[in-house]
Amino acid sequence: MDRSQKAESVAQLSEVFNEVGVVVVTRNLGMSVAQSTDLRTKMREAGAAYKVAKNRLAKRAIADTDYAGIDDMLTGPTALATSVDPVAAAKVVVDFAKTTDKLEIVGGSMGTQVLDEAGVKALASMPSLDELRAKLVGLVNAPATKIAQLSTAPAAKLARVFGAYGAKEAA
Repeated sequence: MDRSQKAESVAQLSEVFNEVGVVVVTRNLGMSVAQSTDLRTKMREAGAAYKVAKNRLAKRAIADTDYAGIDDMLTGPTALATSVDPVAAAKVVVDFAKTTDKLEIVGGSMGTQVLDEAGVKALASMPSLDELRAKLVGLVNAPATKIAQLSTAPAAKLARVFGAYGAKEAA
């Protein structure tokens, strides 16, 4: 890599760090190409990204961001999982680490909050942003549905009573 490529790589990483909600640092302990491709596919499906970056370049990129606390985690063969949704990247990494022993979770950061391995696993156990939105919509929608049911119930009862009287008169 020449100097201009390194500068471009640092600029791209810095841009990523300024946009994401969480960064998870993992250590690659000899994953095969198929495993790495599978992990990247799962990350894309979840709206996250998984990138192997040179540690020195990643350290330069995080220097002016909220993720400066993960500087000491960037040693050895590391890779970065990032996502805008604070839960997506952590979920995919934790689920994938359960299936293979060749991926180790080092830690991560959610903004200025630095997380250890247990913190990343706790973050992964939380519901995703979409799940929380769905629950909130359901909670807001439930009272309105009940009010609509209560307001139409008396009219429906009256209609059934009138229908019964009408059937009785006709018979």
